Amino acid sequence: MQVQVNTSNGIDNKDSLERWASDYLNEQFARFAQDITRVEVQLRDTNSAKSGDSDIRCMLEARVTGHDPVTATHHAGTQDEAFRGATQRLLHALEHLFGKLDRHQHRARDTIRRDPSIVDTE
Repeated sequence: MQVQVNTSNGIDNKDSLERWASDYLNEQFARFAQDITRVEVQLRDTNSAKSGDSDIRCMLEARVTGHDPVTATHHAGTQDEAFRGATQRLLHALEHLFGKLDRHQHRARDTIRRDPSIVDTE
């Protein structure tokens, strides 16, 4: 899964931020790895001239194979809180989407239930 980080002028876009975001999102979305091709992160300081309680906005957009992108947004006082909040919202949205797909379309995916070496057929 590819992670792309975009920031506004008020937020530093450092290599460490991109590495951390990539590692964190790959860990959080590991169970959806075969369904998500890319996650785009947009961090923005909505009140760059003033400071406030929730002036950092993080928007995450997950590109899901064969479906429309799934997005989540969270506003917070710090980059970390905004990023983690948006991640939790996106996780919830993806669980909802894939739960519906599992119930209605029985999508093909890797599972130990179909592995003949593990499943005992006796």
